[in-house]
Amino acid sequence: MALLPYALARPFLFGLDPERAHDLTLGALARIQHTPLRCTIAQPRVDDPVTLAGLRFPNRVGLAAGLDKNGRCIDGLGALGFGFVEVGTVTPKAQPGNPKPRIFRLPEANALINRLGFNNDGLDAFLANVQRARFRGEGGILGLNIGKNATTPIERAADDYLVGLDGVYPHADYVTVNISSPNTKNLRELQGDAALDALLGALHARREQLAARHARRVPMFVKIAPDLDEDQVGAIAAALRRNGIDGVIATNTTIARDAVRHLPHGEETGGLSGAPVAEASNRVIRGLRAALGPDFPIIGVGGVLSGADARAKREAGADLVQIYTGFIYRGPPLVTEVAQALKSAR
Repeated sequence: MALLPYALARPFLFGLDPERAHDLTLGALARIQHTPLRCTIAQPRVDDPVTLAGLRFPNRVGLAAGLDKNGRCIDGLGALGFGFVEVGTVTPKAQPGNPKPRIFRLPEANALINRLGFNNDGLDAFLANVQRARFRGEGGILGLNIGKNATTPIERAADDYLVGLDGVYPHADYVTVNISSPNTKNLRELQGDAALDALLGALHARREQLAARHARRVPMFVKIAPDLDEDQVGAIAAALRRNGIDGVIATNTTIARDAVRHLPHGEETGGLSGAPVAEASNRVIRGLRAALGPDFPIIGVGGVLSGADARAKREAGADLVQIYTGFIYRGPPLVTEVAQALKSAR
């Protein structure tokens, strides 16, 4: 049980610069996760197992990538009741990301805007952290999210993704290919028909080689944007099928600002997450489910701040859900609330 309820800790954290609060929280988790103090944050994991893409998830709620980019706190986060945790995005080489300030709270909208830009310590440091984690041995599912370096030309993006896949493959339960962050120049161009086929084809071929080498086939998911029309969603769905991809994560942050333009920081450049992206995410999920049929794995993310929001994702067609911004606003109790809501909705 948490020593300090999140409702009491939140005013202190929200009094800090958002990135400072983020770093402070992850630092604390990293320090205590392998000590007896872990019991001060731990909460029971709701038992609601489901098998998807050949993996047995302990429950249907996961942590979205982006919160723990370097995989420093896998076990601390896993202690909060998540059935699965996804860390990254990691790039082959360390990079600082975009200039600060680069995270903005919009509390009136239960939202965040970030333009972090894949800031991370690089693949080697990431893998060292992942290999120290015990979460997988404790029954959790671990997703590792890969991307490209900002300095790599978009024409050479596949090179970075292949390096990332080679590195993370032995240590992942599933690998996510992030082609949808709005904060790396031209990255979303990879969602276009020809570029997507070329990238996914290269990754599929490399994955088959890695599966033979490691005698283990690791599922590969693709994370897409909410800012897609019906035709684009259909084209992506077809490309996923053509290239042997095992699942899709819908969605990343949005560049739309209609819901927050009037708010302080509402016009900041970056990706908007939280409540304002919920319906766009659900629209994409519905389109994917219609195009992919009933059995293709879909993880829904975007605007989950309650159990009801999570059920809406399931009703749209998601098999599992992830949280991030809702976790910032609601804290660890949201994990249990969402997991219980999805269990009761079966």
